[in-house]
Amino acid sequence: MRTTTLGGTGVRVTELSFGTAGIGNLFRPVTDEAAYAAVEAAWDAGVRTFDTAPHYGLGLSERRLGAALRGRDRDTYTVSTKVGRLLEPHAEGGRGDDLAHGFAVPDTHRRVWDFSSDGVLRSLEASLNRLGLDHVDIALLHDPDHHAEQALIEAYPALERLRGEGVLKAIGIGVNQCALPARFLRETDIDVVLLAGRYTLLEQEGLAEVLPEAAARGRSVIVGGVFNSGLLTDPKPGATYDYTPTPPQVLDRALRMKAVTERHGVPLRAAALRFPLGHQAVASVLSGARSAEEVRDTVDQLERTMPAAVWDALRAEGLLRPHAPVPAGMPVEETGRLKGEPWG
Repeated sequence: MRTTTLGGTGVRVTELSFGTAGIGNLFRPVTDEAAYAAVEAAWDAGVRTFDTAPHYGLGLSERRLGAALRGRDRDTYTVSTKVGRLLEPHAEGGRGDDLAHGFAVPDTHRRVWDFSSDGVLRSLEASLNRLGLDHVDIALLHDPDHHAEQALIEAYPALERLRGEGVLKAIGIGVNQCALPARFLRETDIDVVLLAGRYTLLEQEGLAEVLPEAAARGRSVIVGGVFNSGLLTDPKPGATYDYTPTPPQVLDRALRMKAVTERHGVPLRAAALRFPLGHQAVASVLSGARSAEEVRDTVDQLERTMPAAVWDALRAEGLLRPHAPVPAGMPVEETGRLKGEPWG
């Protein structure tokens, strides 16, 4: 699988990154065996970039990812985790579940927002313990939407110092909105933005500021949420969009997109996976999975031949912005778009 480098960091990422919220029991339980098999299938497919966070399953995602990667040469893969939420044990040990936050795990801990310098250090130390690693490659400020000033004034300088000391190789921000990462790109020296749900086949809000700012400054963007929380995998009544019921007009747009792509023999989810890679600032698409089967399907979809006529037809029907950049009309590995040395 092709790799590219984040900005000027030297950190390599594969064109497909493995998102680990699913193996942190997002919405429903996943067994340890299934979680391990999902990571193994991603590795076998050439994926070498893995994204996690303390938030995902109250640390379960980090523990499972670390266990699945244990024994592999640490120089052959990239791990990103996030800061901003500290996990503090419940005094009574937790008697319920964490489904209010989306995860089917016992509520043994509570999340405490903390974008202080000390909070960053404590968060990373705890993440390393759960992962069983001596370092992570990328640290991201996680959803600092309502803590922007503290993240900018306290958390970011702490990450910058750690990067300067060589403890971290790359730093950035991971959010579901565009205004804040655009501000961080302008006001800080972050290396990467993890932009979830805001640069997809369905909506391209990221084209207004985030992607142009990143491209102009030589920074990179990893695009998550390419299916808009599931809608673009199988649009139908009852599907979710941004984790809520899909508005009728959005569902209609997704169904029209599906009709266009399928007329050209391409599943909608394949077009959704490939689309973000058309922008020069996008280094990788991040997709989660909770089973080996889901991983293999994702890889198969990403590697499908994508006729240029698909993008032309979407534009002709007003379903894609006229000037949105699109990938070349053949698989990435044939075009050599994301060139880089193979992993050692």
